Amino acid sequence: MHFIKDALDFGPWLDAAAGSSVGAGPVPRHENQDNFLLIDAQGQAVYLSGQAPLRCQVPGWPAGHVRAAVLDGMGGHGHGREAAEAAVQGLLAVPACHDTRSLSAHLDQLHTRLQSQFAGETPAAARQPGTTLTLLEIPAGQAPLLYHVGDSRLYEVADGTASILTVDHVPATVHAMRGVLDEAGWRACVHGIHHPQISQAFILGNAIGDTLQLDKPLRALDAGNLPSFLSHLGDRRVLQLRPGACYLLASDGFWACADPLALTARWPSLCAGKNAGQAVTALLDDFHAHPPAGLHSDNLTVLALRFTR
Repeated sequence: MHFIKDALDFGPWLDAAAGSSVGAGPVPRHENQDNFLLIDAQGQAVYLSGQAPLRCQVPGWPAGHVRAAVLDGMGGHGHGREAAEAAVQGLLAVPACHDTRSLSAHLDQLHTRLQSQFAGETPAAARQPGTTLTLLEIPAGQAPLLYHVGDSRLYEVADGTASILTVDHVPATVHAMRGVLDEAGWRACVHGIHHPQISQAFILGNAIGDTLQLDKPLRALDAGNLPSFLSHLGDRRVLQLRPGACYLLASDGFWACADPLALTARWPSLCAGKNAGQAVTALLDDFHAHPPAGLHSDNLTVLALRFTR
């Protein structure tokens, strides 16, 4: 298990930390295909390479700007970890962005480039790998910008509740977009039980269209295509922060169990009164000490962020 907090400087207005583990369960994974990226206010970056933390200095990074992301690599022909690592390397080269339009343009371009790269490396009979990407871009003095692809999640933990601020890119969401599934049915499918299926991923592409066949581009979900009960949770938007809240970027290994809502209901008490580093430690330690019933073994990664203004 890797815990990251020391030697990073997020300035006086933000406290952030990350942790990642190969996971728990009856048959733990042999490899951690998750990854994360933290770039602090001085341009110091930390991420996983070969499943171990690596640090570097991002040249030309503007003072006070922060980037935080969680990625969950999907195996394909066994290169899920490599896909997530390649995405992180690409993120290190993406310049600091100050609006959702420029952030989306840079990340969509990165998706296209990596997709072509992996297509050339993937055997014809194998499935191309991909990765989730849930990212917060935090310009100095501005509200965070969200960019989201896949089924990792952003949670807001406040007032005794863990609220989900992203929409999972899974078959149930596609059905809801087509009017086949109502709000109760969607919530039961997405948050009441765990289905290890995905309809869109970074590098891989999307299966959201009418044919359900894989298309190369990414498709942003927003008020123009989401049902009304999800329309406020667009993939690429400016976030409105709540004072005192703890924000968690997490991979789906945490809720890959028989009762995901019972698991995430524990998070407010685990995060209460703790700084970002303490919250990450509490979440990972609790999960390993008390694995939820019906756990599907998977990797675990969580980033915690607390804003002081």
